[in-house]
Amino acid sequence: MTPEEVFAKLHDFLLRSHGARNVLVENVRLLTGGASRQTWSFDATIDAGKTLPLILRADPRKGPNVMSRSVEYRVLEAAGDAGVPVPRVHLMGDDSLGVPFFLMERIEGETIARRILRDEEYAAARAVMTAQLGAILAGIHSTPLTNDLRETLQSPEPGKTAAETEVARFEQTYRMITPEPHPAFELAFQWLRRNLPPPSEDTLVHGDYRMGNLIVGPEGIRSILDWELAHIGDPLEDFGFLCVRSWRFGNDHLPVAGVGQREELFRAYEAAGGRVVDSDAVRWWEVFGNLRWGIICIMQASAYLTGMSKSVELATIGRRTAETEWELLNLMETT
Repeated sequence: MTPEEVFAKLHDFLLRSHGARNVLVENVRLLTGGASRQTWSFDATIDAGKTLPLILRADPRKGPNVMSRSVEYRVLEAAGDAGVPVPRVHLMGDDSLGVPFFLMERIEGETIARRILRDEEYAAARAVMTAQLGAILAGIHSTPLTNDLRETLQSPEPGKTAAETEVARFEQTYRMITPEPHPAFELAFQWLRRNLPPPSEDTLVHGDYRMGNLIVGPEGIRSILDWELAHIGDPLEDFGFLCVRSWRFGNDHLPVAGVGQREELFRAYEAAGGRVVDSDAVRWWEVFGNLRWGIICIMQASAYLTGMSKSVELATIGRRTAETEWELLNLMETT
């Protein structure tokens, strides 16, 4: 859709949904980033009242493992009600745009990792982000699992732990989409099955908790974005994915998203009400996180190569598979 088409359709949708006489929609623009979603920013003024800074989240493509917008809306609503810093959801969409969508609050701040990790403007933020990441995780994992969430979110298979379920799920995906061999991935699947962590009480899991999905201001983290991979599982999965090397963007001496150390993250989580963290189990989930990200890289490239998406970003992500293979070999040797 062009900005002009979005402008016109949003105008009509807001008129209907608010029962308004006049709606002014301005500053419509397609934001950069978002390999699997379209994200539009705009301002809306209803009946000459307060101007609302809003974000439209839409599905440019469909797939068997793509969370629906209605489910993401409910997850954001539940996390926000639990005190997690997320954009406040505003309205669930209808068929106005021809694709599923919803509207949520626009929060200003920086999301580009290179700037957050390098620019002097965010020096004070970097000093507090590790503790903030731990405290926010405690809030995510204490979000009540309502019947609605349990019925709509993916959960561990009956009779299996979350770890067993995730390994089996990603191995099945890997076998389906990968035409060429990846020996490091084969070794990783074997290592993960030999070293399964103890079972854990299931919680809400963000599923994509990392640098790049944070809105950051000079004072620190303002909001957590991109909940489309949320599910019910082992809370330590979020710790492991946060520490995947790819999210350090060169700051390899700072394993927590390029800003801090694991021990500080664990202490902040526990101080905010999270359960005691099993560091050995986190390392298992870090190995899994690198394997999972490597498989996702293959999946993203496949979406481009098969014509499902024309996004060049998806094509280039496929080149990052080799990074995860190298890191897996290092982790399995030292863990």
